[in-house]
Amino acid sequence: MSKIKLRRAIYPILIGLGVVGYMFYRDFDPAIFRDIRFTWGTAFWLFMALLFMFGRDIGYMIRIRVLSGHELSWRQAFRVIMLWEFTSAITPSAVGGTSVAILYVHKEGIGLGRSSAIVMLTSFLDEVYFIVMFPLLLLIVGVDNLFDITMAGGVLTKGLMTFALAGYFLKLAYVLILSYGLFLNPRGLKWLLMKIFRLRWLRRWYRAMNHIGSDIISSSIEIRHYGFRFWFKAFASTFLSWSSRYLVANALILAFFSVSDQFLLFARQLVMWIMMLVMPTPGGSGFAEYIFTTYCSDLISVPASLQLGAAALIAFLWRGVTYYPYLIAGAVIFPRWIKRNFGSSGTKKA
Repeated sequence: MSKIKLRRAIYPILIGLGVVGYMFYRDFDPAIFRDIRFTWGTAFWLFMALLFMFGRDIGYMIRIRVLSGHELSWRQAFRVIMLWEFTSAITPSAVGGTSVAILYVHKEGIGLGRSSAIVMLTSFLDEVYFIVMFPLLLLIVGVDNLFDITMAGGVLTKGLMTFALAGYFLKLAYVLILSYGLFLNPRGLKWLLMKIFRLRWLRRWYRAMNHIGSDIISSSIEIRHYGFRFWFKAFASTFLSWSSRYLVANALILAFFSVSDQFLLFARQLVMWIMMLVMPTPGGSGFAEYIFTTYCSDLISVPASLQLGAAALIAFLWRGVTYYPYLIAGAVIFPRWIKRNFGSSGTKKA
């Protein structure tokens, strides 16, 4: 836990606000506010944005309670999810909070083997959502609508398809390998990992792979007892959580403007999330704000000269609703959690 420092929370905030600030400086036009009216409609869609954020978190909480066999209470589930999201927010997107999530679950009274299974299945369910939804959305909205477009500022987004495909195939490879280990041959997968990571340039991660292999074996044993009802609840809560996450931006835009294609906006956000996998910044900070502004601006129904500025405004609100609250919640909960579970020595590490 010594690698998780509260002061790291300031870095993604500075990066994100720096990018938004630059985009405001470059593209913002006060004329954007000329037609904005704060009406009951504005209040309704802002409320819907918050409701979708609640749907995101309640989906996570339902899922982790299902995966734990309802051994975790609602309060414990909330605490684990907030800590998990906080860790994800201050680590690179490719790392996320999974590396310490096992400890978060274990410290709530779940055995270490079951904690490994819960976290492993959580990661598996998340990736399956992307693996299924990405080609489905491509089929529905079309490749051209997602990638072959020119934005208001003359920014070509066709090259973003490379990032999206790279992220998608990384996720696909992960799901295939994990599926083989969880459902077919866990010991064989561990043996293969050990062989691969004995190579000289990979040896530094050998011990970590040994732990991962053991977690896969433990998880495989655990999931053999799960039936259809379990998997239905797990996948339904995963769908609720991730779909609610993407609908936040739709609601925020509708609070102030209108959207030319709601479903296309939803699809582009899923593509954005896949692209964020290859970004090294904590929580995708900077990249998320930039890519949202440039990639989604043409869907905001304002004059073309105002689209980038309007998108920068929404990007700021979007990250303010979907990202920064977890930094604040984590900064409040994490020190108390460390003190409760590790005593005074843990407090020093935080």
